[in-house]
Amino acid sequence: MPSESEKITVGELVARFLEAYGVRAAFGVISIHNMPILDAIGKRGKTRFVPARGEAGALNMADAFARVTNSLGAAFTSTGTAAGNAAGAMVEATTAGSPVLHVTGQIETKHIGRDRAYIHEAPAQAEMLSAVSKAVYTIMTPHEALHVLQQAAREALTAPRGPVSIEIPIDVQQSMIDSPKSISLWPVEPASADAAGVAKLVEQVRSAKRPMLLLGGGARGASSEATRLATLGFGIVTSTNGRAVVAEDTSHSLGAFNVGIEVESVYSDCDLLVVVGSRLRGNETWTYKLKLPTNIAVVDVDPRADGRVYRNAHFVRGDSRHVLGELADQLEGVFKPDPAFLNKIEAAKASMVDKVRTGLGPYSRLVDDLQRQMPADALWVRDVTISNSMWGNRYLTIGGPYNSVHALGGGIGQGMPMAVGAATGANARKTVLLTGDGGFCLCLGELFTAADENSNITILMMNDAGYGVIRNIQDDKYGERHYFSNLQMPDFSKVCDSIGMKHHRVESLDVFAEALEESLSFDGPSMVEIDMTKIGPYTAKFAGPPTTNRH
Repeated sequence: MPSESEKITVGELVARFLEAYGVRAAFGVISIHNMPILDAIGKRGKTRFVPARGEAGALNMADAFARVTNSLGAAFTSTGTAAGNAAGAMVEATTAGSPVLHVTGQIETKHIGRDRAYIHEAPAQAEMLSAVSKAVYTIMTPHEALHVLQQAAREALTAPRGPVSIEIPIDVQQSMIDSPKSISLWPVEPASADAAGVAKLVEQVRSAKRPMLLLGGGARGASSEATRLATLGFGIVTSTNGRAVVAEDTSHSLGAFNVGIEVESVYSDCDLLVVVGSRLRGNETWTYKLKLPTNIAVVDVDPRADGRVYRNAHFVRGDSRHVLGELADQLEGVFKPDPAFLNKIEAAKASMVDKVRTGLGPYSRLVDDLQRQMPADALWVRDVTISNSMWGNRYLTIGGPYNSVHALGGGIGQGMPMAVGAATGANARKTVLLTGDGGFCLCLGELFTAADENSNITILMMNDAGYGVIRNIQDDKYGERHYFSNLQMPDFSKVCDSIGMKHHRVESLDVFAEALEESLSFDGPSMVEIDMTKIGPYTAKFAGPPTTNRH
């Protein structure tokens, strides 16, 4: 225990704070305006620091790390332009509800807000960050540093979770303070549920014969409770962010097959849909035109979820684990589901699976090989790409609710840094990244981070020589005019070779299984590049998320 007289910098206080909160790894780009913090992290050697090649990548890494570990993520940027570079990744963390602590530098306190063009200055940095953060704090004096750090961490971890930004001016980072005897963790209390609201929900479910749970990302902590209800006979469907809250091979679960005419048919017979921790995102509801059951109950910690997208008959504000656990306790032994309805769910899923397989054409073989070989505990990270939209988001079965990472906000290029962050938190489990060539180039520099860190990643590169989905949209709506979507691509084999990374080129699916096996068995980063220009396109043509098409 340090003595009362020991003096440390505020920068070292930040390093000790991360250690106290059990943050195993942090991500960022070193700069003159965060060096007092990162120097302390390096000197102490207790928190792994991953040097990203860009601030956007660093925040994506911290986001993915938070998702797969279900804990606080941390990222460090410099002030001004660097903090601005992180904004897009902050939007993604906000969309996903990821508890990320974004610590950014700030210029000297005496110059803040004076618009003097001080190096790295952004005259309204806090205002900029407030647009992409759950909350923003500025530490203006050394003595308030610990209190603000504790408050910010609790804010990020309190549901609905989200990224929180903290500005620390460089002179404050360098200031000397008395070392605290200990750093306490401020508790995060789950949102208590209204007892009357839960009781009313129990009565609604007791009178239902064909109820379903729609499980979103806010239900990931309630896997056991949701599984109990599935065992009792509830139908299950999940959002992309709620995948595998209930095992995806459960017989009466649609999994993430959550939109389609088959889903509407199931919903037409459903007499109660309990939406738990889901925002009912636009691209998972035909832009809010998917016909949901008329009787909807919503369970969420966020009061804004009450009627935000679809009209609901009942709203319960509360922690999903508590509410679903209470439902399971009350219904045990008394709930009698309609077996015909459960059979209908199974038939609907089988029909949608057949449609996907038909649309994959030759690539159904690739997906089967991947499903057979991928470890059950692997982390499944996906960029926004045709392959993910067609099969990665729903068809490939994953092993648990914290095994899935996807760019939910729809921004391309975030897959590579997310894979690095996921692999950093994976505890030796394999991370598999599905990406396309166009998006991959946006964060190509983070491939070098993966090599530096020896990240245990298998990169599945679906290379169709450009922005394939944009070309499909251009074919569908713009007279087949392929403006700006055919791009010059690097030779990825040479890129990988230049950094000592293993690379496998697949020009025929006859050799895919062997290449995949070798990549998955390798402890470190490697790329399996599938040359779609040689193998051919998918049978189905994906041209963006459907909005009104029910065919």
